[in-house]
Amino acid sequence: MYLYTIHKEGHKILLILGIALIALNFGYRYFLGDGMIASIILWLSIFFFGFMVMFFRHPKFVIDLFDDKKILAPADGRIVVIEEVEEKEYFKDKRLQVSIFMSPANVHVNRTPIGGKVKYTQYHPGDYLVAWHPKSSELNERFTSVIESSDTEILVRQIAGKLARKISNYLDEGEEVKQGDELGFIKLGSRVDIFLPLGSKVNVNLREKVKGGRTILAELP
Repeated sequence: MYLYTIHKEGHKILLILGIALIALNFGYRYFLGDGMIASIILWLSIFFFGFMVMFFRHPKFVIDLFDDKKILAPADGRIVVIEEVEEKEYFKDKRLQVSIFMSPANVHVNRTPIGGKVKYTQYHPGDYLVAWHPKSSELNERFTSVIESSDTEILVRQIAGKLARKISNYLDEGEEVKQGDELGFIKLGSRVDIFLPLGSKVNVNLREKVKGGRTILAELP
């Protein structure tokens, strides 16, 4: 069992939404009276607010791995890509890409897969193709982060999807991070790609569900 709180990204949104839904329901009942439609609006409001609370849930747990050779999953979701690709932005050579699709029902906190020094961060505006589209990693709005640990660099790319229109990234170049620290947050479901050195042993399979900061995604060579 984990202790869940509301993520800081949701505080303002949930406050405004709660006020708006309360105003809607009181306004409808004041001007149009009670009835079946008023009850339907109330239950839809409760359902929608409950969904948004679930979306911004933030599980609290202790990460005690701290192993530079083991790579933690940076996000909750389902594995949709495991393949060798040419990484064109930072490494400019072949890497092993593992991609995690985050549905609106997943926890949307993103975490650092390893501890070390943040070597590179870069935001890229772009399109909003569906997150599982093969070109979304290169064409969609995205935020790239590179973390160096010992002699290894790992790239994590947060990608906006069809619904997700807001990527938050909390890393600054030059700062030191611990394995499992909060890297950022993507609103309304999307995808996170991680690029590993060739020869890394992937411990997950396609379509497998993983947990950010808890699932050991891979082991470095």
